[in-house]
Amino acid sequence: MTEQIVQLPSGLTVAVEPMAHTRTVSIGAFVRVGSRNDPATYAGLAHFLEHLLFKGTATRSAIEISQTIDRVGGDINAYTAKEYTAYYCRLPARRADVGIELLGDLLTAPAIRAADVESELHVILDEMAMDEESPDDVIHQAFAKAIFPDHALGWETAGERSTVTAIDQPTVRDWFTNRYRTENTVVSIAGAIDADDVIDRITKAFDGMPEGDGSMAAEPVGPMGTSVALVDDTEQTHLLVGGRSLSRTDSAREALDVVNHVFGGGLSSRLFDEIRERRGLAYSVFSSAAAFGDTGVWSVYAGSMPEHADEVASIVRAEMARLVEGGITGDELAIAQGYLTGSYEMGLEDSGARMSRMGGQLTLLGKLINVEDQLDRWSAVTLADTGQVIERVYGAAPPITVTLGPAEI
Repeated sequence: MTEQIVQLPSGLTVAVEPMAHTRTVSIGAFVRVGSRNDPATYAGLAHFLEHLLFKGTATRSAIEISQTIDRVGGDINAYTAKEYTAYYCRLPARRADVGIELLGDLLTAPAIRAADVESELHVILDEMAMDEESPDDVIHQAFAKAIFPDHALGWETAGERSTVTAIDQPTVRDWFTNRYRTENTVVSIAGAIDADDVIDRITKAFDGMPEGDGSMAAEPVGPMGTSVALVDDTEQTHLLVGGRSLSRTDSAREALDVVNHVFGGGLSSRLFDEIRERRGLAYSVFSSAAAFGDTGVWSVYAGSMPEHADEVASIVRAEMARLVEGGITGDELAIAQGYLTGSYEMGLEDSGARMSRMGGQLTLLGKLINVEDQLDRWSAVTLADTGQVIERVYGAAPPITVTLGPAEI
């Protein structure tokens, strides 16, 4: 890896990784403000602004933004996460200048017109309606609210109808002006590029971004909520079991990665093997562990036919008890370590993955973890480490259960 990280005089952080064996370049702008920072009365504001940046700038209309990227065969998109917002594009490396200039235009000179706020509101409401018709989305939203009741981490990223419809043009404009600033923004680029050249181009493209730190202090989380059973006329019964977990900077994060893979994170995991392979009770079953700046979430999801729901729930509880009481084996540890290190290395073949790695880490951690260091962290996990993290996470408190289906489990 030959990453180069610089902080410009404006305070903007730029991360560059040249890649010799590719013909593409991936460029991302990461702003350290996400849905977790939304005001309660305007939940969905960060996501709303993300949409609006594509509606036009001082010099481009929405169709001209699309034509600019289509003209070079590239693609452009964005997403709002809990603790940051990302804008990114991928295009042929020989046209890197187009992507850099376009992202700079979007993030420094968006039009944010009242008419665009009104029209995009309908798009977002349609997006919310689509999610509400997806049982998988509905149960994950209900689970988040149960894990983080009355807290922004439990809110849907897009917000609620009442909060989104309350957002107007001055509110969005103020949010952009106060939050999109140089010191909480990272521009990350990876591909067949010259480092000095793209740093110069990024400096010029983002010259109009206001200086200062627009990030916000995170509100602390309170206690967890309670289990929820949602009855709906669905073909499947959906189950989510989980609880609080480790923060992003916890030293036991790699041990948790190992345990999660053993529990339900891979094709050889206990839950996948027992529920799908051995008994054929569910098509989709997996565990996951998400981390934030001050807390985290672990969960197990399964979707099954209603007549199998009770048995699936019973197996999940039994496997969780077995994990807490007996830990994992040495062979399971080795398999998980091999998977985590191998998949991480293979993922870095793509310019988009390398761009996202640098941008995400610098935005959320304020530093870049060397690839070899990350591989060593997983490889260094011991059975004792996994036992401790199992006790801290899975054995710490009774989990919350959320179900959605034609009948309660």
